[in-house]
Amino acid sequence: MKTTGDLGDLRGKRVLVRSDLNVPLDGTTITDDGRIRASAPTIKSLADAGARVIVCAHLGRPKGAPEAKYSLAPVADRLGEVLGTPVVFADDTVGEDAQAKAAALEDGQVLLLENLRFNAGETAKTDEDRAEFAGQLASLADVFVSDGFGVVHRKQASVYDVARLLPHATGDLVSTEVDVLRRLTKDPERPYAVVLGGAKVSDKLGVIGNLLGTADRLLIGGGMVFTFLAAQGHEVGKSLLEADQIDTVKGYLERAEKEGVEIVLPVDVVAADAFSADAAHDIVAADAIPADRMGLDIGPESSRLFAEKLSDCRTVFWNGPMGAFEMEPYAAGTKALAQALVDVTSAGALTVVGGGDSAAAVRQLGFEDSDFGHISTGGGASLEYLEGKELPGLTVLEEDDA
Repeated sequence: MKTTGDLGDLRGKRVLVRSDLNVPLDGTTITDDGRIRASAPTIKSLADAGARVIVCAHLGRPKGAPEAKYSLAPVADRLGEVLGTPVVFADDTVGEDAQAKAAALEDGQVLLLENLRFNAGETAKTDEDRAEFAGQLASLADVFVSDGFGVVHRKQASVYDVARLLPHATGDLVSTEVDVLRRLTKDPERPYAVVLGGAKVSDKLGVIGNLLGTADRLLIGGGMVFTFLAAQGHEVGKSLLEADQIDTVKGYLERAEKEGVEIVLPVDVVAADAFSADAAHDIVAADAIPADRMGLDIGPESSRLFAEKLSDCRTVFWNGPMGAFEMEPYAAGTKALAQALVDVTSAGALTVVGGGDSAAAVRQLGFEDSDFGHISTGGGASLEYLEGKELPGLTVLEEDDA
């Protein structure tokens, strides 16, 4: 794949950059600007090279029409602060305002278009339905740079189709993400541990199946662990359980044993009366969860066990919190796991936090991005890559320039 350095002199050229600026908002207040900060270096380097930079991105899941709560206007303000220069904002994506402001850009200036998903063509399922919108986007620019790693697993107009219409390259962020993922899948330094959490085991079955041939250890926490415990014949009470996946998980446990992959499950959990920060809760053995309670975090013994299993690792990938970290009584397991990654990072290991809730958790719990080897901006994209799936937004970048 070409990088921005392969595009030649960009001074005076209009460069359309697909970034991932899908940040969480509380009203118009950005609660985690990690994706903005991660996207800024590519935008800045292009502007510094004299390009006229047109940034496009989505926010949330509008239904193909404008919705005020999904406007990127707050993102434009914050992006300007991070870049240290004002960002022009267009109140539409490919309409009159976008066209006028794109045409008026001067060398080194940055324009952010309104939410891509205010246009139905962005997420249309067929090539034909995406084509018109992709053509309108492409008409704004001379060159396309793909730098939204969080969306490269989507076959969408601004990710896939525009790249087929313009000379294209990967931005610095996508290049870094792909390099890290290759290090996780192509001869990783060992011992190699993968930590998986989050709510549903069904979301990660493909990843687990693929990694059984790569990882040395799989550490399982979060809501998905209760399907593993049930597969071992244990009572899980009112905990989250995907009963239809029990037989599949049993098969993975058997396969892991045959292939010499160590699967590490919690030995204790924090069990509560209800999914609430105010619910009565205590620590119980993982194989003795009361029938009227639900597990909402791994317990302290499990935290120590997980830290021990990571202590000698040279490569660690983590995706998914260990519990309901957004509620203080159930945050300790995720915080302990994050600290274990910080410790092995300082010992020289490659540690990768796989985006999504995991990235939000480490920031909410007081950790810095620099505490880890790499914090991905794309949880879903990372998982699909590790599952061995083709990512359309990367595949198209490997094609010859249009």
